[in-house]
Order: sequence, then C-alpha cells, then structure tokens
Amino acid sequence: MAAIPEQTLLSGYKVPCVGLGTWKSKPGEVGAAVTTAIGLGYRHFDCALIYGNEKEIGEAIKEAIGNGTVKREDLFITTKLWNTYHSKARVLEGCKESLTNLGLDYIDMYLIHWPVATRENVALFPKSPDGKADVVDIDFIETWTAMQDLVDEGMCRSIGVSNFNSKQIQRILDLGLKHPLSCNQIEISPYNSNERLLQFCKSKGIVVVAYSPLGSADRPWAKPDDPKLLEEPKIVKIAAQYNKSPGQVLLRWGIQRGYIIIPKSVSATRQKQNFESHSQPLLSFPRRILGMDNNQENIRFVRRTMVIPVHISLCFYSYS
Repeated sequence: MAAIPEQTLLSGYKVPCVGLGTWKSKPGEVGAAVTTAIGLGYRHFDCALIYGNEKEIGEAIKEAIGNGTVKREDLFITTKLWNTYHSKARVLEGCKESLTNLGLDYIDMYLIHWPVATRENVALFPKSPDGKADVVDIDFIETWTAMQDLVDEGMCRSIGVSNFNSKQIQRILDLGLKHPLSCNQIEISPYNSNERLLQFCKSKGIVVVAYSPLGSADRPWAKPDDPKLLEEPKIVKIAAQYNKSPGQVLLRWGIQRGYIIIPKSVSATRQKQNFESHSQPLLSFPRRILGMDNNQENIRFVRRTMVIPVHISLCFYSYS
C-alpha cells in the first residue's frame, strides 16, 4: 500500500491528504463505511456533532482499535463545534459531547463549524418567531478563545475553523494566538474553486480541507436540473483519456492544487477509487479544469442558508 501523503499543520501534527467525509452518511451504514475505509487504508475521518452519527463512527473506531486493525495514534479524527455551542461555557460542553459520542480521549482537529452563533439550549436548529434561524450575538472571537482552552486541557490537539472567509480568519489571527489556527475547511470543486481564499490560507500557513469535492450529488435539496459535476463532459473526457473515473480526476485535481480532500462514500468500490487518487501519477490538466465563465465557476452545493439566514449570509460570504 502506497504511503498516504500528509500535510503538516501549524500545530506540528500531520494530517493525511485524503480522508473520509461522513456528512449525509446515515446511521446504520456509517459504521460499516468507516470499518471498510480503515481496512482500505484510510486514517483521516471527518465528523461533526450536527451530522448525528458520531456514536456509530466511534463504535467502528473502537472495534478497529480493539481487534488490532489500527492504533489510535494512527488515526486523525476531525469533528466540529455546532452553532448552538458558541459561548465560552458551551464550547467546553460541545467538545465533551463529541468526545463521549466518539469514545475518544482527545480529538485530533476541532473546528468551529460556522462563523455564526444560534440560540443555545433550545434545539440544534433553533428558529425565531418569523421562522428564520435564531441568530444570537456571540462573537466568534469568544468562541475561538474558548477553543484554545480545549487544547490546554488536552481535549484536542489542533484547532481551526470551517466556512470562514479571509476577513474572519484575519480577525482571529490579529488576536495573537496561544494556539495556531491550523485549518480552514471549505467547499471546493471545479464549480467553486475558491482560489483567492485558498491562496490566502496558504500564505498564512493554514491547511485547507475541501468538503464536497465531488459536487455532493446526494444533497437533499438537489433539483433535477442542477449541474452534475461527475457528468460534466470535460471531466468525463479527461477521465477517459487517463482511464480513470470522473471522481478520481476531480480528487486528483484537488490534491494537485495543494489541499486535503474528504469525499464521502459508503460504497467500498468508490471508497477504494477515491483513496487511490492520492497515488495516481500527476495528471495534466489546466488549473481551471472546466474553462467556464465566472458565473459557472461559483456554484456552491452546500446551502449557507440552511444555517444562516439570507440577510446574515450576505454579510459573511463570498469566501474571499
């Protein structure tokens, strides 16, 4: 088995460049998917409290460690702090909840899932009287300060953010950090290359992890006429040229651009194809793989308005 390439975080820890995403992996199938992935060589697993499947993932990890398939120190587990846990006291509660769910003593990477807080101690998706997300005024600077305390307590080794833009990241960096901001996890695909934010993060030494690198075709809100990245003619043509699957081409494109990929799959066949993308020879294709105009290259598959009302969302994004 070819060694998995790694990137070194500002915290000093190393993270495998290919991981398994677990968003939308259903209870009852995610545990088997993790078990299969470990057997194939995956060592990086991306989780989140809001995905609702941490306990089953934890059981699969426990079994793999227990039967000697893998050691805990060989695994890199990421999970994320949800929007209803942004106050200082709740940050600690959120981390403890994920640790309990996963059955772990520490988390390798703990991320602030979104740069916005919603009302606490009500529900995971609290609503205001008008039916919109119940956003509250908790500055993510308070959240970040509490995240640093988790590292001091040994509850997590590295900390970072998810879905943050450059201005939000710079606000954190300007604090002068006790523990480095090691990662920004964002959506990246040829439809949404996020080039400016990617380069900003690289300039600060922040590792970028790309979710939905294959276009998230199974997202619940997909419409029949939405573009399908895996069926994009230019992608299919390149795949045929190199005798690879369209998914492998997309993932190799991401690896060659210098970020970490975490494609989700519960299929052993697709997991194997995805994992092998790290060991493929370098492919020759343009940086703008689709050669599309700017409007077509700004298609996002993950709806910000699922968690952030439109009027708030416009303040936080674009990602640049």
